[in-house]
Amino acid sequence: MSQYWSAVVHGLTPYVPGEQPKLPNLVKLNTNECPYGPSPRVLDAVRAEAADTLRLYPDPNSDRLRAGIAAYHGVNADQVFVGNGSDEVLAHAFMALLKHDAPILFPDISYSFYPVYCGLYEIAYRQVPLTDAFEIRVDDYLTPNGGVIFPNPNAPTGRLLALSEIERLLAGNPDSVVVIDEAYIDFGGESAVGLVARYPQLLVTRTLSKSHALAGLRVGYAIGQPHLIEALNRVKDSFNSYPLDRFAQAGALASLQDHGYFEALCARVVATRTRLVAAMSDMGFEVLPSAANFIFACHPAHDGAELAAGLRERSIIVRHFKQPARIAPFLRITIGTDAQCDALIAALKTLVAC
Repeated sequence: MSQYWSAVVHGLTPYVPGEQPKLPNLVKLNTNECPYGPSPRVLDAVRAEAADTLRLYPDPNSDRLRAGIAAYHGVNADQVFVGNGSDEVLAHAFMALLKHDAPILFPDISYSFYPVYCGLYEIAYRQVPLTDAFEIRVDDYLTPNGGVIFPNPNAPTGRLLALSEIERLLAGNPDSVVVIDEAYIDFGGESAVGLVARYPQLLVTRTLSKSHALAGLRVGYAIGQPHLIEALNRVKDSFNSYPLDRFAQAGALASLQDHGYFEALCARVVATRTRLVAAMSDMGFEVLPSAANFIFACHPAHDGAELAAGLRERSIIVRHFKQPARIAPFLRITIGTDAQCDALIAALKTLVAC
């Protein structure tokens, strides 16, 4: 019955999210979710919203949450945009800020939703190859373009681009919007938000799904100068004026206000990541330097797909990408609890000994 589809739909290749299997006793290390629950303040705030006021629409502008985000980052509320997860924020950025005559630039190995947005909005793009060490090379982006976007740290590699290099990228692209997707920045990087005041073309997107353990609430946001935020709001209000419900707004604000819990959670994940990298390196794995809550690793003597299948047989799920071929040997492994990573290490020791 696809004769009813529009021409755009016929041409789409949708994003494929990480598997969400419903299996018991599963060690789930494939979707970069936080292994620990959110701050207790979040649960209290969400419970408080389960009231008669649910009959009313939420605040369409999320004013209290935007003010909280602004205070958290030391910016003004008119520099903050919020959306239903950073994916929605990014989608609006593609439409509002990256749809121009010249192609936009992003890495050839990066977040696979970027080309999907380009297909949906008919945006021309060019994928820029990473170096042999899977690094972003700023000089490759100092060419005429319709915009630049990439995650920092990059996904799925986990590699971090230094803030000084981001500033060099901005200085070399004064007439193009540069979107820095900071979904994983809290696990080892320095945010580019501090550069927003000096660069009117910079938009920084972030999410509370990873480092704030709120993937289930779907809260993302962007920070930029007011003229960029206005463009995002014009798209949002042409699409959905109420992207964040009452639970999401209340829970997100409570999480941002419990900074001690956030810092302890991130430190815990980083400590486990360090231990996991050491254990896998001892087994002969090549593990790329990671500043994220996941690692990207391969073994010189074992096929990535076979390792992923072997782990699945042992009820451990990791992410394996068949394409592009250059990363087919690698596994992307979310940092879980110490117990989950111990189970992973034990299973890998068995598999690589075969």
